[in-house]
Amino acid sequence: MVFQRAVRREFAQSAAGVFVALFAIMVAIQGIRLLGDAAAGKVASEAVAALLGFAALNYSAYLLSLTLFVAVLLSLSRSYRDSEMVVWFSSGMSLTAWVRPVLVFAAPLVLAIALLTLLLSPWANEMSADFKQKMTVRSDASQVAPGSFKEASSTDRVVFVETLGEDESFVKNVFISSVQNGKLGVTMASKGYQETAENGDRFMVLEKGRRYEVAPGTPEFRIMEFDRYALRVETREARGIERTIAAETTGELMRSDDRRARAELLWRINVPVSAVVLALLAIPLSFVNPRAGRSANLILALLVYTIYSNLLSLTQAWVAQGKISFALGLVSVHLVMVLALPLLFARRILVFSFLRLQR
Repeated sequence: MVFQRAVRREFAQSAAGVFVALFAIMVAIQGIRLLGDAAAGKVASEAVAALLGFAALNYSAYLLSLTLFVAVLLSLSRSYRDSEMVVWFSSGMSLTAWVRPVLVFAAPLVLAIALLTLLLSPWANEMSADFKQKMTVRSDASQVAPGSFKEASSTDRVVFVETLGEDESFVKNVFISSVQNGKLGVTMASKGYQETAENGDRFMVLEKGRRYEVAPGTPEFRIMEFDRYALRVETREARGIERTIAAETTGELMRSDDRRARAELLWRINVPVSAVVLALLAIPLSFVNPRAGRSANLILALLVYTIYSNLLSLTQAWVAQGKISFALGLVSVHLVMVLALPLLFARRILVFSFLRLQR
């Protein structure tokens, strides 16, 4: 029991340090990207903090999986370097005896990873898209400064507003000059505000106004008075804000027959399963020969992690393309890694036994 508590404590300390470092790197990268988008006008500046929080929640599952692998790897590597494994093997214990304490430590982390990938990450993706839409969907009228002319993003519309409303949700005394269907139009209204249709298209709604239309080079002229007039400013597709497969709930993915949905479901299941396999792989990969240094095993562990992750991504792509079935994509890569575990354990036990005989 004392040994079990000491091992879990060391695993926890290593995991805490690794996760904090990885989380800080992730936050820095995402923060720089979001600040760049805010500077370019793609994201509202006041939305950066919330979007960063959603991104952190979305990436936490991958960070926890990598944290589990690295924590076990570093802790057992230290045991080799400090010759604690010599005492372990001299006591008649096998390398496989580490499986139980590693699985006990990994259980709550794997549960958290499964909760993140299956429930919280889809929610974070959906909330991020919705929040981004609410913050960035602004009417052309709300983007102009009162008392100045502003060319709209469509490049064929010039907007002028006199003042903002009391709560800044609408503008007063709007003037719009635009070209539509080869006709020059001038629209004046006492009030204007933004509205988003059910299909996601964005409109500028004007109330109580008048529109003048003239065809250049012809005497044709038309005057229209209106109580409500809507101008489509931007479509949902043009904004690039729409619900993606990543925002679908796990239940929706399970009910769907779409190949992309099956591939997304495969990835969500693969992440917690791979975390367990990686934790077990870290046991034989942590072997360190004190005479040869520690670089070799770290390079090998990094190579195994990279190959494993890339194979999972490859099977996900193949399922999305219909090249392999969902069941084959779910079993194949994990089965290969699980079958490799006994070989790695046997190799490490033989190598350590040979080194002990040399001594």
